Amino acid sequence: MHTVHYAKTNLSKLLQQAEDGKHVVLARGKKPIARLVPCKQLPNTQKPEVGTITSKPFKVIEKTEPTGSVGEKVLYF
Repeated sequence: MHTVHYAKTNLSKLLQQAEDGKHVVLARGKKPIARLVPCKQLPNTQKPEVGTITSKPFKVIEKTEPTGSVGEKVLYF
């Protein structure tokens, strides 16, 4: 367990220890507040799995009545 002051002055060393698989705990006084772990151990919750639907389905409605016109073009929405 390392103090915040030690962590600020030796961050590179602590990051290397975390990469090597050692437990690195940061404390404020004697109270643990954070832990350094390599990113490869963390699950990626931002990236959906392949085949997962991430958007809401939409409904296609065919409209036969013209909504408006622009010049000679007729618009259907």
